[in-house]
Amino acid sequence: MKELTQRLIDFREVRNWKQFHSPKNLAESISIEANELLEHFQWLDLEESKRYSVEHKQELAEEIADVLNYLVLLAHDLDIDLIEAAIKKIEINNKKYPIKKSKGISTKYNRL
Repeated sequence: MKELTQRLIDFREVRNWKQFHSPKNLAESISIEANELLEHFQWLDLEESKRYSVEHKQELAEEIADVLNYLVLLAHDLDIDLIEAAIKKIEINNKKYPIKKSKGISTKYNRL
């Protein structure tokens, strides 16, 4: 993660793009790129989406990378350890979704 973060910072710095990367702009960019990923699956049913995922893996990888790259930059700029935050969130979700109540169902935690 450190190497990825540094490479993104270097990429941004040599282009003088930090000025365009406010938290708002980065959050918007994450959403925009996530929607570009979603657009690949628009109008596909479940089986079509599975086939599409195999046939268009490289295109999807690029969209996923765009989301990740903006997310890493936002976390860096907000001084958030992304790995630590993700692990803490898993711990929170473990409490919200105990296995006995949530296994095999998609019900939201407040309705279990």
